[in-house]
Amino acid sequence: MIDEKELKNLTEEYTELNTKLSNPDSLHNQGDFQKISSRIAQLMPIIEGIKVYNTVKQELEEAKTIIENSSDKDMLELAQEELQLLEESLTEATDSLHELLAESDPNDVRNAIVEIRAGTGGEEAALFAGDLYRMYLRYAESHGLKMEQISTNKTGNGGYKEIIFILSGNGAYGKLKYENGVHRVQRVPSTESSGRIHTSAVSVVVLPEVDDIDIEVKDEDLKIDVYRSSGPGGQSVNTTDSAVRITHAPTGIVVTCQDEKSQHKNKARALSILKSKLYEIEEEKRQKELSDARQSSIKSGDRSAKIRTYNFPQSRVTDHRIKESWYDLAGILDGNLEEVLATTSKILSAQ
Repeated sequence: MIDEKELKNLTEEYTELNTKLSNPDSLHNQGDFQKISSRIAQLMPIIEGIKVYNTVKQELEEAKTIIENSSDKDMLELAQEELQLLEESLTEATDSLHELLAESDPNDVRNAIVEIRAGTGGEEAALFAGDLYRMYLRYAESHGLKMEQISTNKTGNGGYKEIIFILSGNGAYGKLKYENGVHRVQRVPSTESSGRIHTSAVSVVVLPEVDDIDIEVKDEDLKIDVYRSSGPGGQSVNTTDSAVRITHAPTGIVVTCQDEKSQHKNKARALSILKSKLYEIEEEKRQKELSDARQSSIKSGDRSAKIRTYNFPQSRVTDHRIKESWYDLAGILDGNLEEVLATTSKILSAQ
């Protein structure tokens, strides 16, 4: 079943974005241009799918109308044949659109914040954290993604207790979002003299970088009072009603400004302060959501919470969520992740 309202909203969004893109005055910086362009590129195949779906649906309705209103035997026979073909086409168009919509996530075009932390396994887990870091770095290099290191906590043997970095460009988050979870490694540690296979775990968290939180302030949510500015002891320092008090009804925030002699300037400054306060609230909310997502992904760093296992003795990489295995462990750790990411994304996005 297709959600017609969702199709309408996506079509309107696509139209609005193209309007913005054609109006240079609406774009404040190069970052805005890139974000809008990326979202348009993401929506384009969906819009084409919507057009095909709507065209077939309209033709189907027309065929039904002919059958209902025609008394010509030959015409009815042709219309019924056409109706059967159109019903098959509508099923295909609907299935195709479902796939496109399942892959449509506005966050996919964002940069990715990647956090890798050693879990159970001591130094061996820290060494494998370093292996995963290099794996993602090499993948990024081969796909035109830029890496910016945020923080690291190295161990003495070249491993990492923790490393955080940002991958930017070319829909980084969309490519790596299913890497969230615990990655388990089974191998003989370089520090192990007896040759026993150890199992260690590393947690990987991939989050979208959100740097464009928009604060919408509705006029109907504001109560604006104007009054005369006053100095010490209540002395009037202005003979006009230039001071402004703005009350934001949904949050109860009150902002006053009387520094400027102009009521217009005081109102503008008060609105600016109000937006800053609302941004702070939204940012705290976003940080909590990110923290919840991080905790959900990290879990305990325990081996039992695995999403993928890297088995060195068998040169096998297995994703336990989709029950798929690949026998090119060395190549995958060298950054050749295309097949793994594509297969994982296709199956998980359809679930």
